[in-house]
Parts: sequence; structure tokens; C-alpha cells
Amino acid sequence: PFVIMLSVPLATFGSLITMHLHGGSLNIYSQIGFITLVGLITKHGILIVEFTKQLRDEAVPLEEAILKASFLRFRPILMTTMATICGCIPLALAMGAGSESRQEIGWVVVGGMALGTVFTLYVVPVMLRILSGREESVVVSVGVKT
Repeated sequence: PFVIMLSVPLATFGSLITMHLHGGSLNIYSQIGFITLVGLITKHGILIVEFTKQLRDEAVPLEEAILKASFLRFRPILMTTMATICGCIPLALAMGAGSESRQEIGWVVVGGMALGTVFTLYVVPVMLRILSGREESVVVSVGVKT
């Protein structure tokens, strides 16, 4: 769960940068965007981690499982990201009555998904390797002692 949730601060950073560049503020509408973003960005980590776990259950070595999972889940992650960004661009560019609220939600999700996806594609596999390596060494050391 830690590896999956690690993508949330990365996406939040991206959305805060976008809000700053756009001139937005932290209000109820941007917070709704953050909640939406958390659900969408954790999906990326879930895709990589879950597929790596399935490969590990089939006795695939750790590094190979991480590389294979990252490679095979790259396309679905990009498809989800592009669909979300393309769906939120009309919100971000909204005009007319009530457009300020829609713009805040749109910019938070667009910026968070764009930058968060880039960071997630690099950070999640690395942290998965680091933390999984620790887990395996604990299991080996416990097995040696008993």
C-alpha cells in the first residue's frame, strides 16, 4: 500500500504547480479536484504493483517482474491519463457563468494527472524494488534462523 500511495504526493505536487501557474487558489472546488485526482492516480500504482505481484506468484524474479509489469502496464496507464486529461480540458478552459469552479477542478486534475503520471512511471517501480528487496531479505533471514 505504501508504494501505491506514494504516487499521491507526486500528483499533488503537479496539481499545486498547475494551480500556481494558472493563478488558482485552494478552495472547495480545487479540493474536489484533489479527491478525484487521488482516485485516478492511485490506479497507476495499483496496475504496476498488482501485475508485479501476479508475476512474482508465478516465480518470476523480482527485477524481471517489475520491468515486465511496467512495460505491459505502460499503455493502459497512458490511455487512462490521456482520457482523463482530454476529458478535463473542457473544464479547465470553461467560460461563462460558474466557470471559475469548473476551471479549478479541471486544472487540478489536468496538472496532477500529467505530472503525477510522469513521476509515477519512474518512482513506483524504483520504490517497489527497494521495498520488495527489503521484504525478501527479511524473509530469508527469518528462514535461516529457524
